[in-house]
Amino acid sequence: MGAHPPTTTAASATGPSAGGPTGGQPQDGLQAGLKNRHLSMIAIGGVIGAGLFVGSGAGISAAGPGILLSYALTGLLVVLVMRMLGEMAAASPTSGSFSAYADRALGRWAGFTIGWLYWFFWSVVLAVEATAAAAILTGWVPAVPQWAWALLVMIVLTGTNLVSVGSFGEFEFWFAGIKVVAIVVFIVVGALAIFGLPPGHEAVGLTNLTGQGGFLPNGPGAILSGMLLVVFSFMGSEIVTLAASESPNPVQAVRKAVNSVIWRIAIFYIGSIAVIVTLLPWNDPAVLKSPYVAVLESLKIPYAGTVMDVVVLTAVLSCLNSGLYTASRMAFSLGERGDAPKSFKKLNKGGVPSVAIWASVAFGFIATIFSYTSKDTVFHFLLNSSGAVALFVWLVICFSQLRMRRIIMREMPERLTVRMWLYPWLTYATIALIVFVIGYMFYSPDGREQMVLSVVAAVVVLAVGLVLDRRRPREQDTAEGEDRAEAVKGA
Repeated sequence: MGAHPPTTTAASATGPSAGGPTGGQPQDGLQAGLKNRHLSMIAIGGVIGAGLFVGSGAGISAAGPGILLSYALTGLLVVLVMRMLGEMAAASPTSGSFSAYADRALGRWAGFTIGWLYWFFWSVVLAVEATAAAAILTGWVPAVPQWAWALLVMIVLTGTNLVSVGSFGEFEFWFAGIKVVAIVVFIVVGALAIFGLPPGHEAVGLTNLTGQGGFLPNGPGAILSGMLLVVFSFMGSEIVTLAASESPNPVQAVRKAVNSVIWRIAIFYIGSIAVIVTLLPWNDPAVLKSPYVAVLESLKIPYAGTVMDVVVLTAVLSCLNSGLYTASRMAFSLGERGDAPKSFKKLNKGGVPSVAIWASVAFGFIATIFSYTSKDTVFHFLLNSSGAVALFVWLVICFSQLRMRRIIMREMPERLTVRMWLYPWLTYATIALIVFVIGYMFYSPDGREQMVLSVVAAVVVLAVGLVLDRRRPREQDTAEGEDRAEAVKGA
């Protein structure tokens, strides 16, 4: 597709004022209101979602102890994709992140399609998380109807996002902090129990890893089935690359986030899941229902269910908070590039894209209504048609990095401060692995519907983008292409 004006394109935001090596205020008007501690906690807590605390039970049930290999393979995939994204984000921090890079590297069709799919994904997530939070709160205060709780949490977190990016960062700092502390305490307590250190508790050794049908009780193929169940719980790792553009030193923030992603995944995901499958039999019904609560109850931890409800509620609110931020910034970037209504790029007095925030909330709230009124029809379609977006995003990041590396080396080699390992061969290997997972989803009965509907959604968005691009005057495209070339050179 065509290029965009230099005042609104990602290319124009690659200069020092956009958060290059010298940091500073982005040219697009977004406020550099996120502090280093905000970004550090967003980076650490961004990989810890409610899916880990609740959804991991289904993965353990499907693959047994072999789920550790599922998490390890998926984690490796995320590490490689984040390395590629970090390379581009460190060279050119922008609120549009991978969508803006796809626009520059692959064409406007790619940036438009993946940007809107990503916005769609997070807008649906708003409904999922609001409903989950409401379910927990209704259990505590039954007198308040569930829909009222869902409305309340969305209003509160919308308010924090509208005030300033700093208020979003502050809420996310504490939400993520609670999640991190909970996981660390869980791993420490679990590790002590494995070795029989708590009084009255015998060491379990490796019995549960090998004694319930072996390490792979459902066969090697269950590793791939487990990957399908856990792959989407890693969605959110890339948020820090969007948030970095609203910090005083985005390059340093991106570099730290990318370098720490390995240990974050190893500790929070693989570490905590290892504790669960070591302490308890993988086929224990309590593990399927709520694996973390099951472990705490087996250790006679008082009020285990209530404690985990608090942690899960925090994780849900964190995901809703960051999801609204992410959806609004992607909508803002699309508006900046002319791929969304111009009103999406308007900022309020706090320097945040208020129209983009309200548009994301509106869609999320409509989806929330469907989650109550049409759960098995409309909402089911929304969930499944956005389900494979994570894989599409990762695939686009890979192809974008192949081209962006050459652009960066040609135009601004001094900004290549983060490099993808073994370029381009490891990038090609990552693409092959993602394509393999997508192919397996088509093959697997459990993932086929989700993949088919997601592909349909992607094709529809792509078709809309191509139609809109065809209606743009040829002269305008030519002029914008020249402007972009000059902007890139000037950066």
